[in-house]
Amino acid sequence: MSIHKEVKKITTNTLQKMKQSGEKISMLTAYDFSFAKIIDNAGIDIILVGDSASNVMAGHETTLPITLDQMIYHAQSVVRAINRCLVVVDLPFGTYQSNSDIALASAIRIMKETGGHSVKLEGGAEVVESVRKIVGAGIPVMGHLGLTPQSIYKFGTYTVRAKEQAEADKLLSDAKLLQEAGCFAVVVEKIPAQLAKQVSETIDIPTIGIGAGPYCDGQVLVMHDMLGINTEFKPRFLRQYASLHDITFNAVQQYITDIKSLNFPNQTESY
Repeated sequence: MSIHKEVKKITTNTLQKMKQSGEKISMLTAYDFSFAKIIDNAGIDIILVGDSASNVMAGHETTLPITLDQMIYHAQSVVRAINRCLVVVDLPFGTYQSNSDIALASAIRIMKETGGHSVKLEGGAEVVESVRKIVGAGIPVMGHLGLTPQSIYKFGTYTVRAKEQAEADKLLSDAKLLQEAGCFAVVVEKIPAQLAKQVSETIDIPTIGIGAGPYCDGQVLVMHDMLGINTEFKPRFLRQYASLHDITFNAVQQYITDIKSLNFPNQTESY
């Protein structure tokens, strides 16, 4: 019997048990009520209200422009829809980097105003003090290492991270630091599969991979990519499970045709 099926509500404790028993963790992003309801009902373990909303919902080139108020709006919409999964909310760029007091204030706002269950932030040693302070206030924190999209202008590219030994060593050290600081899990993005395996075996908390191979304790994808709503983004790590772009496009064209040809509404669709 899988742990995921046994529990009525997924908690950080559930995820820890899943790692210990070798049961993989499923995570997807969502940003609105309707999709969150479908995803939760389908049995997902974690919904991430990602700052990727900046890209897929608002059309920005990077995740940097989205504000704390906007993240709170998306998280409120998601939380109203869910019964079972754990909801993680991204702390957006600029709401935690400057100092740990600001980080804690941002996390408190998210928890109080959204009803979400935890927050996620990017970085290792640089943010450990903030992680400690947020966890110390009783708020669960998920870490994020490897390709950290909020630092994209520093990297200058979305290429695979930690291929060089020095960066790989730092990532492993950062993962241990995040665990010691009290993180309940850590996302590893776009790193070599063998490094992700090493991290997953070294730390006791779950690792959630995106473009990090099969050895992580769980996997996450952006909903719009996985459902084929967004067709421009096709990285190697993405498996597309549907083609909602084409289905929607064709449905809209048919709707237009039916209106123009006086086919819609017909007699049975009128009062």
